[in-house]
Amino acid sequence: MNETVLGWRSRTAASTAKRPAEGWLKLSALSHVLVLSALAAAAVALVVLLGLGGARYYATPLKDRPRQPLHQVLKPSGSVGRTLGIAGVIVMGGTLAYVARKKVKAMRSWGSLQTWLEVHIFCGILGPTLVTFHTAFKFGGVISVAYWSMLLVVASGFVGRYLYVRVPRNLRGAELDRKALESKAAELRAVLADSTMPLDLVLKVEEFERSVVPADGERRRLSGLVLGDVRTRIGLRRLRGEIRATGVSADLLDEACAVAAERAFLLRRIAYLELTRRLLALWHVFHRPLVWVLAAVALLHVGVAIYFGYALGGR
Repeated sequence: MNETVLGWRSRTAASTAKRPAEGWLKLSALSHVLVLSALAAAAVALVVLLGLGGARYYATPLKDRPRQPLHQVLKPSGSVGRTLGIAGVIVMGGTLAYVARKKVKAMRSWGSLQTWLEVHIFCGILGPTLVTFHTAFKFGGVISVAYWSMLLVVASGFVGRYLYVRVPRNLRGAELDRKALESKAAELRAVLADSTMPLDLVLKVEEFERSVVPADGERRRLSGLVLGDVRTRIGLRRLRGEIRATGVSADLLDEACAVAAERAFLLRRIAYLELTRRLLALWHVFHRPLVWVLAAVALLHVGVAIYFGYALGGR
């Protein structure tokens, strides 16, 4: 089966063997959406806390802030505070683009669903960061409800993202069925069998697979889903050490570990596929109402700010 059609983020043994080492900091990691959003959020924090002197202002007790020189700038209705709030609302509104991409038929050809999900995640992290500094860490009344609703949405979003990436999909974001996944696993098994690895190394890889993939008939538990990937990564490091100790070449070591890693994670996805889908369905039931509550309270807050003149800097 063609890997491009599957859209599975796999590495062939050949490409892995030829890939140069990237050191402890992989350059590819810098393009990850969580890294990019964290860097953007950190940049906002540095500008506000250090560039504008917000660190001293936010550390000042609320009752003493009106006497601070930066109060007219950093308070929620101040020039910077108001700008941060408007920017935060706009960026958080960008998360709806992912929903539109899924629901609007005319948009289904507009790039991959994975790309839109990454935009959704980026906006879902940067937006709350901007809103947090907009509040000047002063919570009360409807603002408190809106803020904690926002944090609940963000937290549940991380859970949803964790579950989403564990359902294998093609390049357009459609879920792959079990048959396609098993076909891919069989391809990887054939790569392993056809390799130049000695029989004892192949047996080590098979033993590793049995240790990290639940057996047929074994109950699939949430703990196995959440902690299993961690155990798999630890097992891969151990497997790499065992194979290296046999004195094989660096190319053969990379080939064996690449195939073992890809097949192990794929087999785990297959084993926990039904549980993951059920959890993802339950997550939607929980996440969607939170989003609507946040949207309603945020609109109420914006309406009140406009009505009383805060949005225009009048107070």
